Amino acid sequence: MAQIPTSAIAAAGLVGGYATARWTGRRPLGGVILAAAGTLAAREWHRRTSPRTTALLGTAYVAAFAGSHPLAKKIGPWPAVFTAAAAMAAASHAAADSR
Repeated sequence: MAQIPTSAIAAAGLVGGYATARWTGRRPLGGVILAAAGTLAAREWHRRTSPRTTALLGTAYVAAFAGSHPLAKKIGPWPAVFTAAAAMAAASHAAADSR
């Protein structure tokens, strides 16, 4: 069975969480999507890498989410979310998927 790249899971969690919150008007529902994707990605990071790398990628995922908020004030919400998702995807690919 082919593995789904963790970079895609993490990016989809950030974009999907925001999209869900925005389009449903329910921020907690967006948080559920964000958390579910983050949990799935973390499980795969743990399976594919070391505990240290898993912790660093988990921290980066939370930082990407948090960092998109102030960035949205400067460049707009969608560009900020896509920037955060791209940065997270790049980090995840480099640390976990390219091995």
